[in-house]
Order: sequence, then C-alpha cells, then structure tokens
Amino acid sequence: MKLSVLVDNNTIIDRYFLGEPALSFFIEADGLRVLFDTGYSDAYMQNAKKLGIDLLDLDTVVISHGHVDHTWGLLALMRLYAEINFENAAFGRPAKTDVPQLIAHPTALATKSFDALGLHEIGSPFDAEKLDKHFDVQLSKDPIWLSKNLVFLGEVPRENNFEAQHPIGQVHLGEPAPDYLLDDTAMAYKTPQGLVIIAGCSHAGICNTIEHAKQVCGDERIVDVIGGLHLLEPPAAQLQGTLDYFACLGAGAVHACHCTDLASKIALAGVAPLKAVGSGLVLNY
Repeated sequence: MKLSVLVDNNTIIDRYFLGEPALSFFIEADGLRVLFDTGYSDAYMQNAKKLGIDLLDLDTVVISHGHVDHTWGLLALMRLYAEINFENAAFGRPAKTDVPQLIAHPTALATKSFDALGLHEIGSPFDAEKLDKHFDVQLSKDPIWLSKNLVFLGEVPRENNFEAQHPIGQVHLGEPAPDYLLDDTAMAYKTPQGLVIIAGCSHAGICNTIEHAKQVCGDERIVDVIGGLHLLEPPAAQLQGTLDYFACLGAGAVHACHCTDLASKIALAGVAPLKAVGSGLVLNY
C-alpha cells in the first residue's frame, strides 16, 4: 500500500505543498485508488496535482465522518468531474460515466451544527441524495472490504470509559440531538507484518478504533497508526488512557496529525515511536 498525505494542518519543510486545518489521504492498494476524506477546500486537489495524482481516476471515496474539514472538499471533486464532461461535450467526446463509489456511515451526511436551529453548519455540504447524482453512494454501519486487504471499518463500538464521552454540537436526524459522532470511522490495511490504521479524526476514540480494527481484521499487530487522534486539549483521563494504551500497543510507528495538539504529541512521543506528518508525505507499506 502507498499512502500520500494530500492535506494536513502541517506541511513538510522544503516541500511546497498547501496545508489547512483539515485532512485528506490518497491510498493505492491492491489495484485500487482511494481518496480518504476531502479536506475543507480544493487544497488537496492542488497538492495531488503536484504529486502527479489524477483524481479523475478514482475507484472509491471514503468519508471518515461528516465534519466540514473532511467533507467540504467534495464540492471541488464534484466540480472536477462536471468540468471534464463540459469539455468532453465541447469536443464531441463521450461523457465520463465511470464515477467512483462513495462510502460513509449512514449519518455522516446528515446536517450537523453547533446550534439546535442548524444555523452554524459544521457538517457535509451535501446530503446522500445530492451526492448520489455524482457518485455511487453506499452508506453502511458495517465494515466494507474494498479489497482482500483494505477495509472500511464501519461504526466503531465505544468500549472504554475515557474516549468519546462528550458530544460536539447537534446532529439533525428529525429532531436535533447531541452529536456523539457515531458516524466517525476509519480504515485498516492488512500487511504481512500487521495492520495500518488510517484515521480521520478519531471522534470514536483512537483506542476504540484500533481495537475494532483488530476484531474486524483478525490481527493484533499494529504496523502504523496515521491520522487525527482527536487529542485537542483532551481531558486528563482521555490523555492518560490513550498514553497507557499506546504504551502497551507496540505499534511500529504513530503518524499523529490533524486534530492532535503539540502537548499530546510530546506526551505520545514518550510512549510510542511518533513520526512527523504533513502535506506531501508519502508512505509505503
């Protein structure tokens, strides 16, 4: 598997890519080309071009959860696909009809907001009905195997008592309700040495997510954890529980990024092999 960081809060020194408070990865595995999250703007597309990645040639788009910093870049992707067909029509070429599938949890595309009225929008700009006109939308709480080694993990059970304890805003499914981000999920890739965990924001808890991946994949070994760990000024119990977990995990590497603050990274570096991440980073497994 090859994973390219298309956008992250940080960038790599002396590599002139764009960064934004968002996340997007491009994954090549088992003959598949997968876009994991779309960031906040079109920055991930500009970085993809610099990396020589053609986003017109995608098999799958995976949405980790419905927040703005992971879904608002969908507009740029929809525009890219629309514009190629404008050009095809102008030059008498056949329309591009092979659209990628889009996989997400059933509530990932619901309206999300900081207020009960839905005025302060923090969720996806498009619902499933609209996106289904541009992608082959598949919504699932259950894991979906994209290949024999790459899996969308589906809804993550909340098993421990220190993660996912507090809601973020409201989710509008009929009546607005506190949003515990049940749509938050991740991906995992099976290598001969163990699992690579690919996380978006880990609102479900990175420890819960890793344990779920182990169950889904039938493997206890962790090669790498890459993505946001949702450690932004975390409660003391959450940080300590996470540190205790990673101290025993035995991961080969931890690429903590996006929603992981400096203090949490410093603490993690004391118990796990923490690595730097930024837009433009390319990892091979």
